[in-house]
Amino acid sequence: MDLTTNTLENIEYMVNQIVTKLKMVNIGAIKSDSLNEEKYEELHEIYALVMKKTSFSPSEMQAIAEELGQLRK
Repeated sequence: MDLTTNTLENIEYMVNQIVTKLKMVNIGAIKSDSLNEEKYEELHEIYALVMKKTSFSPSEMQAIAEELGQLRK
């Protein structure tokens, strides 16, 4: 999968992977169809950060959730 391309499928994939890895409960706040496609690079950066870490502190999880919230339309 080429995540460098801005497609709806890639956005959905990255959001699902982030939500799964962080074990986020309120996934409705981060629906892939509510994300701004113009901020794809930012989403990709968050995805890369989340995928390379093995654990997250509560403050890191909150910061990531806030960053994802900034990407909404």
